[in-house]
Amino acid sequence: MIGHLLSDMRTKDREILNLKCQLESLKRRIFGRRSEKIDPNQLALFEDLTRQLEAAQAEPAAEPAVPSRPKNNGSKKGHGRRPLPADLPRERIEIPPKAQDQHCANCGRDKDKIGEEITEELDYVPASFIIRQYVRLKFACIDCAEGVVIADLPPRPIPKGIPGPGLLAHVLTSKYCDHAPLHRQFGIFHRHQVNLAVSTLCDWVRDMADLLLPIVLEIKQQLLRSHHINTDDTPVLVQGLSGQPSGQGYLWVCIGDRKHVVFDFTDNHSRAGPLSLLGHYEGYIQADAHSSYNALFEPGANGRESPRIEVGCWAHTRRKFYEARLDDRWRCTEMLALIGRLYEVEREAKEAELKPDDRLALRRERSIPILEDIQSRLERWSIEVLPKNPVAQAVQYARNQWTALNRFREDGRLSLDNNIAERMLRMAAVGRKNYLFFGSDAGGHRAAVIYSLVASCKLIGLDPFEYLRDVITRTCDPQFNDFADLTPVRWQAARQTHSAS
Repeated sequence: MIGHLLSDMRTKDREILNLKCQLESLKRRIFGRRSEKIDPNQLALFEDLTRQLEAAQAEPAAEPAVPSRPKNNGSKKGHGRRPLPADLPRERIEIPPKAQDQHCANCGRDKDKIGEEITEELDYVPASFIIRQYVRLKFACIDCAEGVVIADLPPRPIPKGIPGPGLLAHVLTSKYCDHAPLHRQFGIFHRHQVNLAVSTLCDWVRDMADLLLPIVLEIKQQLLRSHHINTDDTPVLVQGLSGQPSGQGYLWVCIGDRKHVVFDFTDNHSRAGPLSLLGHYEGYIQADAHSSYNALFEPGANGRESPRIEVGCWAHTRRKFYEARLDDRWRCTEMLALIGRLYEVEREAKEAELKPDDRLALRRERSIPILEDIQSRLERWSIEVLPKNPVAQAVQYARNQWTALNRFREDGRLSLDNNIAERMLRMAAVGRKNYLFFGSDAGGHRAAVIYSLVASCKLIGLDPFEYLRDVITRTCDPQFNDFADLTPVRWQAARQTHSAS
């Protein structure tokens, strides 16, 4: 009886510990900060790590390296007011001195203007609508009273519709970039005495997604030629049929060479989602360890190796140990310190703006010894720790992903983690809190089209509104078919070439 009671008590202790870890993670996600920072001074807790750190500091600096660029844009103090954009319109308001001050007190003559001081004030003028009138003149023969001719209307985004390219670009940018649902935009338009039904705005989004789909297909073709691809997914609610509860779909994102972004929507979380996007890709793919991505790396026919190479994510590995701190604070803090040193090497390479080959050389010199320390601890802890403890699960995750986690040692263009994909999904996550759900699966596919263009623009520093307004104007022509030149990367390159000339 005592033996059974002790066994039950140990089981309940493990369950309580697991629940405490889950509760802390949930409380941190809801109420606390999401960062996973640790005190760098904790490295001193581990004597062997401290000796390695001192030895590394005693060695000469890694070569090659270049001086880091100043972060304060040349300012000595590193702070101060930033200049206002030069391309914003200026309203000049001249303020002369008082009349009595414009006369010289000594000789009585009028003073001459010798200069001026300009003080700039940033103000805001609410956005306004304009009505563009296309006036088509009619001509006819007065003598014959026949032969009436009239010019054709120029191509328009929505035939027989009232919206212009700027309004359509504003609606898309407001929803998919600024996270303003269509019903909120309806209220904003109403304040300007413009009454547009929400259903009308939905129709406009549908028509624009259909119009812009060929550009997204071109982005996908460019993405599949990338050296490496980052991918991730997030769940979204989808409204069911009348009388049925809402279901759940998934938005998948792929980023190629940190330039091309493609979103896709599926109604489930199966392996079909990644395969439909990346089934024909050959190269490096960085993703988390979810089972839906396993199909991408399975051997092909006749036992041939998969043309896709898995790259692991150290951010996910770090998160596992961070969430298991209640279980074993000593081991988890030690592992977090080691992983932090890996990120320190990457931070130095970024600040020095190293090229891929130089970054790879720095990794081989500085990161490989750290990886060896991590591996030795994982092997030892896998024997010492009970298998169902949270820290044991973190250890098992790292060991299962070890080959993929070491892939960044092969190529300087690969990243240590998959955070860029998570950042791209953040815009969908923030928007999801506002519009709550997609109206249908078709709405999910349309959102994926617009998200692809908006995210590609944001990734390379383009203004989504300016880009969308231009491409809507050009693609509404039925004769237009050069969609490859309208991908955000090529559109930006063309604009830069035109500005330079």
